[in-house]
Amino acid sequence: MEIKRLHVGKRLSEIAIHNETVYLAGQIADDTAQGIEGQTREVLANIDRLLNEAGSDKTCILMCQIFITDMANFPGMNSVWDEWVAQGHTPPRATVEAKLANPACLVEIVVTAALR
Repeated sequence: MEIKRLHVGKRLSEIAIHNETVYLAGQIADDTAQGIEGQTREVLANIDRLLNEAGSDKTCILMCQIFITDMANFPGMNSVWDEWVAQGHTPPRATVEAKLANPACLVEIVVTAALR
């Protein structure tokens, strides 16, 4: 039962891989000056990069949890999501309104995926 961790920091790892499953830490935008669409694009690009590094991709997502700071941003986030998500591979997903640790962040996304 090996657990492989990538980008290990003092507080968290960005990736953990166990039993053919990839777990990503919550992803946020670095450029918080952007609106919901820009932050969502950046977060999804981070997810693409991390999944690829782990040996997976967005077609292998098993579950996605999305946290947004204001449900008024739900349509904007969804418009970017709909452009990004792989049709025919849309994962189970939950979206909730939440207060995030960094008040400048509008969206945080957590993904669990299978290895390719």
